[in-house]
Amino acid sequence: MNMRWNLDKLYTSFECEELKNDFQLVDKLIKDTTDFVNTNFTDTDNAKDKLEKYLESKNNIENCISRLYDYGYLIYSVDTKNVTALKQMERVESYLPKLTIIDVKFQKWISDLDNLDEIIASSDMLKEHEFIIKSSKRLSKYLLSDAEEQLIAEMQNTGSNAWAKLQDTVTSSLLVDYEDEKLPLTVIRNYAYDPSAEKRKKAYEAELKAYEKIDQSSAACLNAIKGEVVTIAKKRGYESPLDMTLVGARMDKETLDAMMTAIKEYLPHFHKYLKKKAKMLGHEGSLPFYDLFAPVGEVDMSYTFEEARDFIVKNFSSFSNKLGNFADNAFENRWIDAEPREGKIGGAYCSNLHCIKESRIMANFSGSLNDVTTLAHELGHGYHGDCLKDETSLNSDYPMPIAETASIFCETIVMNAALKNATDEEALVILETDIMGSNQTIVDIYSRYLFETALFEKRKDASLSVDELKEIMLEAQKEAYGDGLDHNVLHPYMWNCKPHYYYFDANFYNFPYAFGLLFAKGLYAKYLEMGNDFLPKYDKLLEATGKNDVKDVLAIMDIDSHDVDFWRSSLEIVKKDIDKFLAL
Repeated sequence: MNMRWNLDKLYTSFECEELKNDFQLVDKLIKDTTDFVNTNFTDTDNAKDKLEKYLESKNNIENCISRLYDYGYLIYSVDTKNVTALKQMERVESYLPKLTIIDVKFQKWISDLDNLDEIIASSDMLKEHEFIIKSSKRLSKYLLSDAEEQLIAEMQNTGSNAWAKLQDTVTSSLLVDYEDEKLPLTVIRNYAYDPSAEKRKKAYEAELKAYEKIDQSSAACLNAIKGEVVTIAKKRGYESPLDMTLVGARMDKETLDAMMTAIKEYLPHFHKYLKKKAKMLGHEGSLPFYDLFAPVGEVDMSYTFEEARDFIVKNFSSFSNKLGNFADNAFENRWIDAEPREGKIGGAYCSNLHCIKESRIMANFSGSLNDVTTLAHELGHGYHGDCLKDETSLNSDYPMPIAETASIFCETIVMNAALKNATDEEALVILETDIMGSNQTIVDIYSRYLFETALFEKRKDASLSVDELKEIMLEAQKEAYGDGLDHNVLHPYMWNCKPHYYYFDANFYNFPYAFGLLFAKGLYAKYLEMGNDFLPKYDKLLEATGKNDVKDVLAIMDIDSHDVDFWRSSLEIVKKDIDKFLAL
């Protein structure tokens, strides 16, 4: 089965006429929209007509821009040496200063509209975009002058965007010395799931050794990006980078605090799981980091890509035929690039291509059960995009915390459905794999949250050395993992291999995973309670994610995001699985 994706639905090549025509179209759309805002956003006369025209233009620009950029990034992410792909991304990024000025002029104009509710009520189109319109007015208080906004947008292309590309390049091209071979970092990291204890340990040691070749470059990238975030957050009037992140994520601090309170309360249960796993693997005391992902049990739970497809489609279909058919279509039409290879970035992601009403998924599939759940996770993102495909481009952009809901819900479907038909030996493997994933999403994510919090605090004063970054990471892991992990065998370079730290516009891209897991667990409990009546309500929730704050999205399912007990109830579901595992 072909493990590389087909991108022809976007463009057939960088030289095709359709791509060239779209660049010409973008130039025209941006020029026309710029002329429109400069001419019309000088007064508030005919506000309804101006709002409608602006939204129509923005939707058209968003569709065209995303198509051009996504094509470049999709190719670049699986071949970071592709200069043409990189140039296309940079060409699209060169539009950002002009788009920023358009957005700034709109937000400043709309801030002067006193009768906004009345204007919105007079138009079906405006009512459809009410959330986006009112959000723009709320965000206008963080705007700087037109000249400053344009300068920031221009400087980011040679600043944080350039540093992020450098980090992608150095990690994706890093070859690791392993025995008598030089292997890509993605291959080495996949060895963490290998049945051989010796292989896992050697791969871990080789990985850490390899980072020494690039740690100075990675530290420079991280310091530059986070320094830029600190400066701009302060300049705009945010209390902190976290405050800026929460505003952008449409999530209030009360929700984050409630979730974190529950997480800290339940950490000891995860520590017990880790010590039990250590014992099962023959360790005395705590678990060494290199065995975090070690398989347990004697059952071979490895999969071919074809077997992974069958496993996922079958279990998705047990939830709904709509979800199962979506996944089957993604495999059949080669929406997935799953083959690990040199030059390909690590990890996995899903790009929802709203412009063509499809998705593309990148993974590094080596056959483990964890790889199967990763595919299920990314297909969940794709299903979320499918539920939004009939929304406008502006109304399909959902915030980070909600972004992980459908993906983790799909992981839960796969694991729970698989457990029902498993033998005792298989059930052990599946249960442990599920808990291992929850441990990553709760405990490791908490360590990353602690790391980034400390990093931003220290970066306010000066750049951090490699040793300082390693020390902060180690302290964060010790606090999160407690006595569950051997403090002498941790991962001081975790900041080097996680690309999320290097996204200027996605700071604290850690707690959304925990949010997604716990919200998804709570939703799954509601599914078990409601049965088929849950399905239309679930799709309605996903459709609403681009047009609501996080708190209001949860309210669709009668959940209060400020209630610590909700987050405790979701963690209690994970705890019950841990208790089952401890009893084995």
